[in-house]
Amino acid sequence: MRIILKTLALVALLLSPTALAAQDATPPPDAIWVLELDDAVGPATSDYLVRGIENAAVARAQLVVILMDTPGGLDGAMRDIITAILASPVPVATFVSPQGARAASAGTYILYASHVAAMAPATHLGAATPVSIGISAPSTEPDADKANGDGGAQKTTMERKMVNDASAYIRGLAELRGRNSEWAELAVRDAASLSAHEALAQNVIDLIAKDLNDLITQLDGRELVVNDNTITLQLSQAPIHLATPDWRTKFLATITNPSLVLILGMIGFYGIILEFYNPGSLVPGTIGVICLILAGYGLQLLPVNYAGLALILVGMGLMAAEAFAPSFGILGIGGLVAFTIGGIILFDSDIEAFRVGWPLLVAVALTTGAFLIIIITLAMRMRGKSVSTGIQLLLGQAGTALANFDGEGQVQVGAEIWQARCDQPLQQGDPVIVKDVSGLWLSVEKESS
Repeated sequence: MRIILKTLALVALLLSPTALAAQDATPPPDAIWVLELDDAVGPATSDYLVRGIENAAVARAQLVVILMDTPGGLDGAMRDIITAILASPVPVATFVSPQGARAASAGTYILYASHVAAMAPATHLGAATPVSIGISAPSTEPDADKANGDGGAQKTTMERKMVNDASAYIRGLAELRGRNSEWAELAVRDAASLSAHEALAQNVIDLIAKDLNDLITQLDGRELVVNDNTITLQLSQAPIHLATPDWRTKFLATITNPSLVLILGMIGFYGIILEFYNPGSLVPGTIGVICLILAGYGLQLLPVNYAGLALILVGMGLMAAEAFAPSFGILGIGGLVAFTIGGIILFDSDIEAFRVGWPLLVAVALTTGAFLIIIITLAMRMRGKSVSTGIQLLLGQAGTALANFDGEGQVQVGAEIWQARCDQPLQQGDPVIVKDVSGLWLSVEKESS
């Protein structure tokens, strides 16, 4: 609920004049732009850093500094950031800071791609091996797998392709910046890691700085090659512009939260179901459609395992079938199992920030299970009840003759007036009992007094 409220608050900011005006303040030329990467690398951080680097170029900044502390992230988002760094006319310095921070996995690639790679004391980098939780195909080259030589561990063809691609990528970045390409390859193939001082000694980074001010002091007067042009940094008097994440970044970070995507999908699903149960109520259907669109937007930004998505859709369909045509648990339980398994494998990432948490899956499963139990209980109660609608309910009901008649006439049963036949002559007001129903005609007999 807290995540949903946060999302709604961020959506409300989209048209806020105050929020838009805050982004119009442009720092003076030759400023030092400072960007922050203190979370997993994903669509939101990628959008923020790419726009930050581009805006710094438009504002004619002298240097962009990325303060980094990341456990890694998504390959696509990482490559977008690196592409922006390589194309930037403004030099980019990535600084692993503060002390205790790390540049793991995707962070190592970004550090290698930067014009300046710096670290604070007691920080580390490395462990850049690509990992996938998706179901990989069996290797068709067993001999090559054995010959790959990583302590006897077997690797599939797909895993080797991923490692080789990542290894070539980071080696190219190392050669471009004149850094240690051999260790870069070890970071990919063997998940090697280094402390800040070890990284400096092995030519993995360019310098160690205590903090941002120390970094700026050490870079003042340094010459850097940017897009074949040599730039001399004059930073002693340069103003510092902290470009913090704006509403767009915060909205993307929230909407690409896998747990929120799953919650929005479930709200949308139940909203549509309730709309079908109560046509014309509009509110559940409107909320459901909006939630499904937001969930779909989040899905297209995340690494989705389509087998997991298919299982979730099948599970929702089975649960919907249980709601509309109760099968006393068969469809509902099958749908719940399919939905839970699909939620586990939905997002194809080894990064915890881009996976659905177990507590949420358990909560959703329990909520849905309770919903199904209620439906099954109601269905069983309805089966045990006698028919409560239909013409046959008129049998045995008492009525009154509306006028004198002999043979055929009109009687009132409850609030309804019927054509009736009777073997006895009736007087107006005589009580009668319904004995049979034939189409729109009742067979009645005079009630004995």
